[in-house]
Amino acid sequence: MPPDSVPPALWARLEATDQTHLLRLFDQLDAGGRQRLIDQLESIDFQQVARLQSLARQEPPRPAGLSAAELASARTPRSPRLRESDQSSATPDEAAAAGAAMLAAGEVGAVIVAGGQATRLRCEGPKGVFPIGPVSQASLFELLLGRLKAVAARSGHRLPLAIMTSSATDAQTREFLGQHAYFGLDPAELLFFRQGDLPAITIDGGNLMLDAADHVAMAPDGHGGLLQALSAAGGLEWFARFGCRDIVTFQVDNPLAMPLDEEFLGHHRLGESEFTTQVVEKTDPAERVGVVAEIDGTTRLIEYSDLPEELAEAREADGRLRLRAGSIAIHAFTREFLERAADSDGLPLHLARKAVPHLDETGRLVTPRQPNAVKFERFIFDLMPLARRVLPVEVDAAEGFAPLKNPSGSASDSPEHVRAAMVHLARRRCLEAGIDVAEGVSVELAPDTLTAEILRRRVAGGRIDTDRVV
Repeated sequence: MPPDSVPPALWARLEATDQTHLLRLFDQLDAGGRQRLIDQLESIDFQQVARLQSLARQEPPRPAGLSAAELASARTPRSPRLRESDQSSATPDEAAAAGAAMLAAGEVGAVIVAGGQATRLRCEGPKGVFPIGPVSQASLFELLLGRLKAVAARSGHRLPLAIMTSSATDAQTREFLGQHAYFGLDPAELLFFRQGDLPAITIDGGNLMLDAADHVAMAPDGHGGLLQALSAAGGLEWFARFGCRDIVTFQVDNPLAMPLDEEFLGHHRLGESEFTTQVVEKTDPAERVGVVAEIDGTTRLIEYSDLPEELAEAREADGRLRLRAGSIAIHAFTREFLERAADSDGLPLHLARKAVPHLDETGRLVTPRQPNAVKFERFIFDLMPLARRVLPVEVDAAEGFAPLKNPSGSASDSPEHVRAAMVHLARRRCLEAGIDVAEGVSVELAPDTLTAEILRRRVAGGRIDTDRVV
């Protein structure tokens, strides 16, 4: 029998899908908790849950849907490299001029993917609020939004920004940015939208789980949920009203991200690409980044977890990895392509086995050490096969890639590594501008330090002797 106040139709759906265990603590909840759980359960698509269960029961799928022969044929596509002109019909100056013209005409909009929490960093709240500036202690949001504001000011045209949050970060993100006056951006040129959630299911039985007595364990549906969520929020029409022909997307965890680099945008436009993606040269086969590859004339991304060890380690005659175009999750799309893709059947789901905290039958919170559940995500790079042309553009990792993923003391991608990368880049920029920096001094580039000319104006005497932001 269903507990009192549970709608009969909901109870019927739970019975039909063998999920009535989700109500085992229902009688212990107060009226508010009961209503929260009912509301969440009624929002869950149980037909979709059945599809997730079926997907989880299948044998592990072929990597990225590829056969062994297709994987064996994969090659790194030729791509222009920023600041170099040996692999592109457009010179760096020509590409930069085209990108500057796009920005000056107001044809570019941006989306920042900011749905992640800072849990792995042992910090409460959205990852975007994490203080990462090596001298300023500025947050990721302050650095990235400040740079976007500076690019818009330099171009002389507004640059609309959509911010993708998640159910876990939406309220705190809005509050944080509001408290900081959106770091100088015009609220009329900001759009907040929330990515979707998908339930986690147990590995052993395909059941949904509670992570609180009044809440089913859910997880964001991955960066691939961006297109569906943006479209549902009217975001594509919003960008169109601003006159944006192209939209760049980037992650909040990379303070060196340069999605609005003029040369990158210019290669996107001059190359007549629908999907342009930044890559860095992968040198370590064990590095946890996917690789952009060309297979039978189609460009696509193969996740690092899908690469057989022998293929990940395969090298060319010159010693470089055969598959070396590492993806850094910075993309440029034509708006027309995103509109067309939004009308397609949607992106496939990828499975990940994770350790998910949950309540046991007594209501005690269990935090497993080993994977106990399957989570489902969509990846934005699965749009590649739908594009008429995909163009990888290689960037120098030291200039554009320092992701923050792991806590202090970790071997890589930790706050210490990211801050060191920021200082290294700042010292490099100072050297290029003819500015001497004393040994051991930490220097940080301000978000609006876009050119060597700006840097030289800010450093009187051409030397820096103390830690500072320039």
